[in-house]
Amino acid sequence: MAYPAPLEALVEAFQVLPGIGRRTAERLALHVLRDPSARALGLAIETAVKDTKRCTICRNVCEQEPCVICSDSKRDARRVLVVEEPAHVESVERAGVWEGRYHVLLGSFNPAEGTDARHLAVGGLIERLRSNVVQVDEVVLGMDPDKEGEATLLLVLEAIESAGLGVSVSRLSRGLPAGSGIEYLHRGVLEDAIEDRRAVRRKS
Repeated sequence: MAYPAPLEALVEAFQVLPGIGRRTAERLALHVLRDPSARALGLAIETAVKDTKRCTICRNVCEQEPCVICSDSKRDARRVLVVEEPAHVESVERAGVWEGRYHVLLGSFNPAEGTDARHLAVGGLIERLRSNVVQVDEVVLGMDPDKEGEATLLLVLEAIESAGLGVSVSRLSRGLPAGSGIEYLHRGVLEDAIEDRRAVRRKS
């Protein structure tokens, strides 16, 4: 017997989420029906969608425009750490190992899954580096140490070099464990990776 249409719609809504298959979606939907506290999820989603913005400078998620990091005069605006996702900003900030600013690409370069260069905020990064508002001296490429991260790094590096920008480009140390995500790394690993970053192309 099929689920009632409203419940089936809820199951299908959960299935849209990454990593959620049919079985897990069913468990989540049935849990929402059983547990009244779980019904706050709908309001939380609606509020997050309504009140969360993208910073026009770094593309990170924020409540105010520009975000609190781009607005902080104590941050070193001459150094920009380029990451794939807002979760990576959160992880680095929680570790307290970076005093510069960020640029969030909003994904990784993975054409096989439908994500190509036009879906990423690479153009915004180039415009930012060309801007005379703040002179950026160093761009640190902080992509995940996996196949997609490496492809994304090369994409960003090529865009910077093609633009002819006089900026030093470095990457996080190769001490990062291969195949893991930045958001799961220990503070010490992140600190070592940032301290031991090495140049990809030097400022001429």
